[in-house]
Amino acid sequence: MSPRSINLRDLLAQHTTAAAPELLRQEADNSLRCLACGHRCRLRPGRHGACHVRFNDNGQLRVPWGYVSSLAADPIEKKPFYHAYPGSAALSFGMFGCNFHCPFCQNWVTSQTLRDSHALANPQLIDAERIVRLALEHECRTLSSTYNEPLITAEWAVEVFKLGQPHGLIGSFVSNGHATPEALEFLRPHVRLLNIDLKAWQEASYRQLGGVLDRVLDTIRRAHALGFWIEVATLVVPGWNDSDDELRQIADFVAGVSPDIPWHVTAFHPTYKMTTPSRTPADALLRAYDAGRAAGLKFIYAGNLPGSVGNHENTYCPACNELLIERSGFYVRQVRLRNGTCPACGEHIPGVWQ
Repeated sequence: MSPRSINLRDLLAQHTTAAAPELLRQEADNSLRCLACGHRCRLRPGRHGACHVRFNDNGQLRVPWGYVSSLAADPIEKKPFYHAYPGSAALSFGMFGCNFHCPFCQNWVTSQTLRDSHALANPQLIDAERIVRLALEHECRTLSSTYNEPLITAEWAVEVFKLGQPHGLIGSFVSNGHATPEALEFLRPHVRLLNIDLKAWQEASYRQLGGVLDRVLDTIRRAHALGFWIEVATLVVPGWNDSDDELRQIADFVAGVSPDIPWHVTAFHPTYKMTTPSRTPADALLRAYDAGRAAGLKFIYAGNLPGSVGNHENTYCPACNELLIERSGFYVRQVRLRNGTCPACGEHIPGVWQ
């Protein structure tokens, strides 16, 4: 660990609060069991969890509070959410740390800052009230905890969401889904939208990333049963998770939870520690699209290659194939829904609409 990481860890330790009681369990010898993510780390005094940001301070679980690593008003389609408030803005905020260490992480500068001396980022101190004011000033419809893994900073996100709720701002999470039932119950009153990465279908692949596949699958099932609006995203990486068989298995699982769940299949580009595979070709996304259709999914979206995937960025009515939402990249060209229904045949379209 570099001296910079140690100094940053000390700085971040000054900007913490006590963990939510729902997200910890007291154990013997002044140890704590953290319940924020699927690792369920047992923390002895002075020890950090796998995320590097939650730690046992003399018998109290301390968690991140009062800063952001990144803050931006993004199109909600960038999260991606395609069936929630199309064309609106999401005030997106992140912190530091992650419970995974994906070699292809697109946000590695913030997620891996406490693991990797090459990840150089600094915290910006801010209070939750200021984040909400900025969301309102930028006419955002949602608040989104993203950029790093939001499960490990759930208390801070919930504080922001609570303050935003009286103003009509909707809470959303963009997560790797390596959650616990306790975390989902904690989030449910404050988070309406949940985008979950389903990164692969092979257990060995998840071990490479630092997680467990079954915990992600359980999160998707539970979150759907609890009533979160879920969209699932899979980054299609050449030679890693792009075989026809693996794409079919992912699609079959998502459809088995609900054929109404939108599945985003997005293009990888070389980054961080995974620089050898080439960028995902359009045909790989089209193969994933076909796998989704064969599985019975009603809404499959090919992303990160605007203009190269035909009409697979758009939303069509599953009953009559009427064009409902036309997109190009993260931008919405037109929305033709009427109160969440198809204007041609009246079919109800699952989602969270205006």
